[in-house]
Amino acid sequence: MTATEHPAGIPSGDRLELTRRLAAEAMGDRSLQRLTDLATRLLDCDSAQVSLLGEVQTAVAGTGLPPGGIGAQLPLADSLCAVAAADDAPLVVTDAARDDRVRHRSPVRSGKIGAYLGIPLHVDDGEPVGALCVYGAEPRKWSDHDIALLRQLSDSVGTELQLMALTAEYEAHRLRFELAIDAAGIGSFDWNLVTGRLLWDDRLLALFGYDRADFDETIGSFADRLHPDDRDRTVAALQAAADAAGDYDSEFRVVLPSGEIRWVRGSGRAVADDRGAAVRLLGAAYDTTPQRQEDVRIARLLEAMNAAFFSLDREWRFSYVNAEAERVLGAPREELLGGDVWELFPAAVGSDFERHYRAAVATGTERMFEAYYPTPLDAWYEVRAWPAPDGLSVSFLDVTERRAAEEHMRQITARLALVADTTTAMSASLDSREHEEQALQRVAGLLVPELGDWVIISLVDPEGRMRDVAGWHREPALREVVGRYARLRLAALQPDAPVLRALASGQGLVIPDVGETVGRMLPPGEVSDAFWALAPQSAMALPMAARGRTLGALSIYRPAGRPVPDDADVSVARDVAGRVALALDNARLYDQQRRLAEGLQRSLLTAPPQPDHSEIVVRYHPAMAIAEVGGDWYDAFLQPSGATMLVIGDVVGHDTEAAAAMGQLRGMLRGIAYREGIGPAGVLADLDAAIEGLQMGTLATAAIVRIEQTAAERAAGVTRLRWSNAGHPPPLVLRPDGRIEELAGERAELMLGVDRRARRSESVVTVPRDSTVLLYTDGLVEGRDLSLDEGTARLEAALGELAGEPLPELCDGLLARLRPEGLQDDVALVALRLHPQH
Repeated sequence: MTATEHPAGIPSGDRLELTRRLAAEAMGDRSLQRLTDLATRLLDCDSAQVSLLGEVQTAVAGTGLPPGGIGAQLPLADSLCAVAAADDAPLVVTDAARDDRVRHRSPVRSGKIGAYLGIPLHVDDGEPVGALCVYGAEPRKWSDHDIALLRQLSDSVGTELQLMALTAEYEAHRLRFELAIDAAGIGSFDWNLVTGRLLWDDRLLALFGYDRADFDETIGSFADRLHPDDRDRTVAALQAAADAAGDYDSEFRVVLPSGEIRWVRGSGRAVADDRGAAVRLLGAAYDTTPQRQEDVRIARLLEAMNAAFFSLDREWRFSYVNAEAERVLGAPREELLGGDVWELFPAAVGSDFERHYRAAVATGTERMFEAYYPTPLDAWYEVRAWPAPDGLSVSFLDVTERRAAEEHMRQITARLALVADTTTAMSASLDSREHEEQALQRVAGLLVPELGDWVIISLVDPEGRMRDVAGWHREPALREVVGRYARLRLAALQPDAPVLRALASGQGLVIPDVGETVGRMLPPGEVSDAFWALAPQSAMALPMAARGRTLGALSIYRPAGRPVPDDADVSVARDVAGRVALALDNARLYDQQRRLAEGLQRSLLTAPPQPDHSEIVVRYHPAMAIAEVGGDWYDAFLQPSGATMLVIGDVVGHDTEAAAAMGQLRGMLRGIAYREGIGPAGVLADLDAAIEGLQMGTLATAAIVRIEQTAAERAAGVTRLRWSNAGHPPPLVLRPDGRIEELAGERAELMLGVDRRARRSESVVTVPRDSTVLLYTDGLVEGRDLSLDEGTARLEAALGELAGEPLPELCDGLLARLRPEGLQDDVALVALRLHPQH
């Protein structure tokens, strides 16, 4: 029968009864909940669950479970925990949907479990009673570290369950014992000290194995049944009570005629005459054999526990110590039993141990906590203390390794976050020296206090000169001192100073005693005073290098209270230094390429002519946040007839290929347009044919406006605008009366490069003198934060408000109003204003 067919893990007989009792005791237990919380955090998973296995699987504690998940039951045929318990070994499932052991089980089929890790739970040497598991909805590879960590947590869960089982069993036994007493399990005796006659009731006779006829009613018959090892002690206790007319209490063994041994506890009180002499001793006795056997069994279980356990009486003295407690506390029980806990462990006085122990006794409630005990134990403990009728019971586990693992994971998480935050900080705008230094200052703040208490970041210029540009200290009061030291230190450092050696060698250095290495070599005065005020003990000096170039250095300092940087510290600092250097180098290379490309593009966009009938102004602004070269262009030139041609265009793309294509199109358009008699539509049609014929593979938009005027029109003070548009935003005309008109047809025409057979139309509009014509590219009116319709409306509104401005100020004002936070795309403008008629 396969794992998918067999309801594996079902216990039988006594084990089934045990799991039932445990499920009742453990349901919603806080200590188990705390362990599942810890499991989800340490293993970074969605859910953790403690399940017990009886006729069904019962979830008694968990983290990340749906509402009602605690107490939920699942048939064993669908239980993954049952598979782990059946094999009595860790069940490691990386992709549940593909694992034949579990893929048919309902939690897997429903998609709730994609990856699963389960460890069987034991409360003694018998078969498992359940499992501690972690799981998530997505497949996941479990590492050996994950398995070891969950196994350690399962030991803690098993200890908690073991304590619950012992507590429940002990209470059940005590109840049974008391019921037995109430049900006439006690026998009575009356010893006449004057006559020597000893009277027993029937229960006591049966307890000692006598028939009424066989008992001669003497103290000798009592002594005859005593175990040889207990006889003298027990008889002496009776005689002492008689001599002193006091109380008697003793526990002893009775040997029956069959050889069976019973434990009996007897107690009584002497009755005195008028002179104070004892004349009778009255008392009772009862069979303690079951309790003794149970105590022995419980003691064996306590000795076998993997958790340390001890009991303190009401005077805070050790009354019981198990073997594991001997090992953990580092002392044999002979030295501990009867000793005062505060005297034997003085470091506990005033600590969390004393506070929680006393609170448990005072409030009568259980306390759970973690605390550190210093040398000689030097360990962290997970402690559970609960009050008992005769004092305090305490169980505890050494969790030093687990705490170390948690701290290690915290450091890993913090340092991964540090590297990520450093990358983010350096990815911010690095388009100027000012922004570069601001980014480095943010990085300096991120490094503190994870890698050190204070930091200085230095840059090296192309001539090899070094300067400190950023610094930070975890203490606000010392940040000005760091700044002062950074301003003065480079001039005062010796040639073999660590930061200079790191730059020269390209290798990171760890300086265990930076005071001896650097501080002693500083000249007396302000720089030395600043250094010693900062009080560094150790330091790291790392070069910031990328692509074979050293761009600067990172200096990180630690005080005497922190350990000298280890290999892990150096590795993280080296990673940060490398990322900072790469970001700086990328920014500088980008700046060089941007300037080169921008200069190339501007060289292609010549100054416009200035005809006698109009003023022409052009503007070109590259984008701020993306590749700052593209295909936007403008042009303005005169045809042989004297007509003025205004051109605006945009090649698809933002790279040097787009810029190159723009240069080709602009040159071809000029050549085509410089022919007598050709209009805007003809220019665009011929340009479309050239793009296809020369196999340029370029797509572009373009709009052309030709300013025409006959002698009669000149005399009338009007001018004709003949225009054609290939998929470009429509030019705008601002009339002297403030009206704004779009030069747009009924439908948009195809852009250039799509179909050479596309129909190119042209239109004519007559405008008065003093009108303004504006051609622009879409970067002015469209972007991530601006739709085309909204941008065009904003442009027309701004154009109307700036109508009275001189043409250069009007163009600058449009750019400032529509893109106040910087351009997301290239923008080209060409504007023409007709001179007013004189």
